[in-house]
Amino acid sequence: MDYSDIKKIFFKLNPENAHKIAEFGMRISTKIPFVSDYLVDNFCFIDTKLSQNIFGLNFLNPVGLAGGFDKNATMIIPLSAMGFGFLEYGTLTPKPQDGNPKPRLFRLIEEKSIQNAMGFNNDGLDKIKARASKVYPFSIPLIANIGKNKITPNDMAIKDYEILVKGLDSCCDAFVINISSPNTPNLRDLQSESFINELFAALSNLTKKPLILKIAPDMSIDSAISLCLTAANAGFKGIIINNTSVDYSLTTKAKDFGGISGQLIKDKSKELFKEVAKELYGKAVLISCGGIDNGQDAYERIKMGASLVQIYTSFIYEGPSICKNINSQILNLALSEGYENISQAVGANLRR
Repeated sequence: MDYSDIKKIFFKLNPENAHKIAEFGMRISTKIPFVSDYLVDNFCFIDTKLSQNIFGLNFLNPVGLAGGFDKNATMIIPLSAMGFGFLEYGTLTPKPQDGNPKPRLFRLIEEKSIQNAMGFNNDGLDKIKARASKVYPFSIPLIANIGKNKITPNDMAIKDYEILVKGLDSCCDAFVINISSPNTPNLRDLQSESFINELFAALSNLTKKPLILKIAPDMSIDSAISLCLTAANAGFKGIIINNTSVDYSLTTKAKDFGGISGQLIKDKSKELFKEVAKELYGKAVLISCGGIDNGQDAYERIKMGASLVQIYTSFIYEGPSICKNINSQILNLALSEGYENISQAVGANLRR
């Protein structure tokens, strides 16, 4: 069976149940001899021209998996065998939490998009740290995506992030600070310049690992640029542009809650990234996320200033061959323009 056949079966199931079945399959695959070798042989695309040293870490290729897919760090080994250049686990919170009421995950199949209102459902710091510690240090960079518990008031939020950074510093290569999910009440209110400065001051005393800020796509361009400049000046090493969108005007099929990802937000994400990159390129490592599902999309973001890109929804719609396809296309495009390494293409449009 190829992925199109598997997808037909999975898409008949409730999306959250389908994800749990996929997770179970990946977890047991690591216990079956030769499965990892099979995945690597079929889904990895390896070429030194795609490798970059970023944050002092070796990225074999620029395509990563965004946070939210492997919330509990249960799929790190099989996901890496599917060709990703780096992985995020989480979003996790200090205490375990169930997340928002179900149903909370919806497919928008015709638009190749997803709407989720998960609400940081995860097993909590202790269990996830135990899992991540078993595989870390890992063959590719592992990034911990961290957020505050729902019951933690905003004026106590920094304490949650401090607990997570202290707890996970020994089992990740970098941290993504998630204050941009639309599914935890009032979380996006933390996207303020004063909070960013206070947060970095607190966390930089606890870790030497790079801190990466992830922003929402629904901010005005001026506000996004201002926030990102504040973060870079404070000391954040990277910016992810962007999280899911609450722009429900993008489709008549949207629910009135949760965040939209996938093809529906491609144009919004690309435009925001383009404008932010004009001001932030060279000041922080820029990571583009939102609607990327092919090498042309990824390469366009790279030339706009992205050192790395992330996918999520397209992995669900296109399957495990997507990394191989994107990376081979990126390489062909870079070589056709005379670049000897993908790093030479980063920000090419801004250097003209």
